[in-house]
Amino acid sequence: MCHAARRAASLLLVAKGPSASPAGSGRGGRGPERPAPRSASRRKRERRKTGATTRGPSHQPFWRRRRTLAGAATAAVAAVVVIVVVLATRGTGTSAKPNPSPTTAPTATPAPTPPSLAGLSGGGGGQTIDGIQCQAQEQVVYHIHAHLAIFVNGSPRSVPEGIGIPPPRRTVDTDEGPFVEAGKCYYWLHAHTGDGIIHIESPTQSTYTLGQYFDIWGEPLSTTQVGPATGTVIAYVNGQKFTGDPRSITLTAHGLIQLDVGQDVFPTSFAFPPGL
Repeated sequence: MCHAARRAASLLLVAKGPSASPAGSGRGGRGPERPAPRSASRRKRERRKTGATTRGPSHQPFWRRRRTLAGAATAAVAAVVVIVVVLATRGTGTSAKPNPSPTTAPTATPAPTPPSLAGLSGGGGGQTIDGIQCQAQEQVVYHIHAHLAIFVNGSPRSVPEGIGIPPPRRTVDTDEGPFVEAGKCYYWLHAHTGDGIIHIESPTQSTYTLGQYFDIWGEPLSTTQVGPATGTVIAYVNGQKFTGDPRSITLTAHGLIQLDVGQDVFPTSFAFPPGL
C-alpha cells in the first residue's frame, strides 16, 4: 500500500510540472526552478534593445565598419605625408656636406702682364756703359733692389726681363712668369724678371741712377720721353713727386720709382718678394 501511494504521488508531480514544486525546492529540492523558454521574437526584441551597448566592433553594421576603416586609412596617409614633408624640409636646410676629395694645393695665378714699353734690341752687348761693366758673375758686395713702374696715358707698361743681361740668355718659366737666370754677362744694373725689379749688384758700394739703367737698356729717358713714349713726364719716388730730371733719380734699397707719360697717375704700391 505504501509503495502504491508513493508511486501515485510521483505521477502527480510529473503531471503538474516544475511550477508545482515549492519555491527553492527544484528537482528533488536541489535548486531553483528553470525559467520558461523565450520565444524567437522576444529574443530578437531584447537584442535590438541591448545591441547599442553590448555589441563589439565585430558586430557593427557593415557600413559603419567601412567608414571606420576609411577614416583610419585617411589618417595613415596624412601621417605619411607629414613625415615626407618634414624629412624633405630638414634635408634642404641641414643637408650634410660631403667630405671634400683630396686635391692638390692651389697654385698662384699671376696677374696678366701689361704690354711691354720696349724690347731689348738696343741694349748693351757686353761693353762698359757709363762706367758700369758687364761681368761673368753677379757681384754681391753691394746688392740692393729698387722697383720701376711706367704708365703711358694712364695705362701700365711693363719693363722686359733681361735688361743688363746680354744674349745668349737662358730663361725659365716660373709661377710668377719668365725668369732670366743666365746670359753672356751681368751688368751691375740688370733685371731678371718683367715685374719692374731692378737688381743693383756691384763690386763696390756706389751711387747709381735711373739714367744709367736706361742707357744699359738702350732706351731714352728725359722730361719729355720714356723709351718710345713721348709727352710730359711726371716722376714719383716713394710716393712723392720728383721735380728734377728723371735721369738723376738715385736707385736706393726698395726705392719705388714711377714714371707717368702724358697723364698723371696716383702712385702705386709694390711688395718686394721675401729675400729681396
